[in-house]
Amino acid sequence: MCHHDHHQPSRADADDHGVSRRTVLGASGALAATALAGCLGGDGGGDAPAAISIGSNDACDNCGMVIANHPGPNGQIFWQDYTPDEHDAPFRFDALKQCLFPHLFDNRDKGRTTAAVYVTDYSAVEYTVSTSEDAPYISSHPEAGSFAPAQDLSYVVGSDVNGAMGADFVPFSDSGDADAFADEYGGDVVSFDDITPALVGR
Repeated sequence: MCHHDHHQPSRADADDHGVSRRTVLGASGALAATALAGCLGGDGGGDAPAAISIGSNDACDNCGMVIANHPGPNGQIFWQDYTPDEHDAPFRFDALKQCLFPHLFDNRDKGRTTAAVYVTDYSAVEYTVSTSEDAPYISSHPEAGSFAPAQDLSYVVGSDVNGAMGADFVPFSDSGDADAFADEYGGDVVSFDDITPALVGR
């Protein structure tokens, strides 16, 4: 049985735009991700594999771009009985809307079962939003501790902020962070289960 003892800080804890809280969460993020992985990683039951750090030369298993060369949220999927041809599990992705979710839906349609799905948790990192060619881009965070189980996060969809392949979904473990991000950059906050092939654009 899983015991979830993680503290949800109040909005009052988030002084200085959440910097103090994010700094604390950044240090504990790896522990939290590891502790939760066995409970929340996939839809097959049992202990889920832990998230890994994405290497500087790792390519996206959907589009082939080198993940570290691009901004935005990253993801990784461990499937039961299905592994990448070019490297050890997990499958790795440089974008969620354009790469991770299409891969997830395609393989679920083929009857495959996930062992774990992880995406960048922007509540657990010191992210930046910068402008390039008049478009805002959110930073990328490939370290293992920056990932959280995808099912547990709130996603800002339809914001003005871009990732590796254009507008992307931006995940947060703290729903207050997601709401604040949507207030600043537009979009709606949805749960993992709300993300459908239609929302992805298939």
